[in-house]
Amino acid sequence: MKLPRAALFAVLALGLLAAGMSSWLAREARWKQPLYCLQVQGQVWGTVPVPVGVTPVCPASQTVRNEVRRGESRIEQYELRGWRPAPVLDALVAGGFQVVSRIPDDGIQEAAVLARGNERLTYVADRMGRDTLVSITARGGR
Repeated sequence: MKLPRAALFAVLALGLLAAGMSSWLAREARWKQPLYCLQVQGQVWGTVPVPVGVTPVCPASQTVRNEVRRGESRIEQYELRGWRPAPVLDALVAGGFQVVSRIPDDGIQEAAVLARGNERLTYVADRMGRDTLVSITARGGR
């Protein structure tokens, strides 16, 4: 049985519409998840695997979520037990970043600016009670 051209066109159009909607829904689902800020799950800044004992987190702030969604900024955050500012920084260096400048560890905070090609990012490790919160940020997210 041969379908009329109009019916064939309608089936094709519905198929394309369904594929487009599926793709859009998958992209939109990212912004509803707690780890919305990670561009590549399981990797630090899309370069190397997240080190053992490092837990990825994202800011709960709706403002930050919207900035990341619009591509105005990019942020990844990691929590570590104890004061351990080095593992995530070491992972970035292993992923090809070079430390351009650094404010050394004073037991409360450590900060660095890193570069890889034209990409620049800021690394800050903050003492949060007995633990560490690492934030990696850059302008523009795409």
